Amino acid sequence: MDYLQIKKILPKGVNLLAVSKGFHSSDIEYFQSLGQLDFGESKVQEAIRKPVFRGNNNLKWHFIGRIQSNKIRKIVENFDYIHSVDSYKNLLKISEVAIELQKMPNVFIQIKLALDPAKAGLNYSELIENWYQIKQIKGIHIIGLMTINPKGLSAKKNFELFNKCRLIADKLNLPHCSMGMSNDWQEAVKAGATWIRIGSLIFGKRYS
Repeated sequence: MDYLQIKKILPKGVNLLAVSKGFHSSDIEYFQSLGQLDFGESKVQEAIRKPVFRGNNNLKWHFIGRIQSNKIRKIVENFDYIHSVDSYKNLLKISEVAIELQKMPNVFIQIKLALDPAKAGLNYSELIENWYQIKQIKGIHIIGLMTINPKGLSAKKNFELFNKCRLIADKLNLPHCSMGMSNDWQEAVKAGATWIRIGSLIFGKRYS
């Protein structure tokens, strides 16, 4: 299934985030020519080295990688959306930097819904217990939750976890869920994703 086929079948309200990490500016510009404006990167230095990142003001950039505290300033400076805020500490640091830079990044809180040592995120109890304090944080616009399922799950289990993310977002009155990648995006859409993050399925094999 290619980019145009996916775009054609996506329900209204579901946004495709083209994950461009490991791809060249020319690849990004090609998909822009097809109408794609939202692109996701997971490495700050790789992203800002791309000519298209600096020179194309029509594009919206989403940071989707693991957040390192020493990279937070550059993330806030360069990205419109941050999908992978995995701790209360990082929320506070992003807020501090955003206020200083007079920016208001759109933030997704990463939630961990299954036991998986490879994945980061707040667990459900941490999120609920701290939600009042989280809502008071200035300088950021919390718009939703993000989750990444463990690899190798059945379609049914993927759907169940994505559905849990959607239910928690609804409980917290958050409109967006960033969930689903190249191998499980269809289950994410069925569960109520508003952003799906797709890279190799549309771009092909990565250069790096």
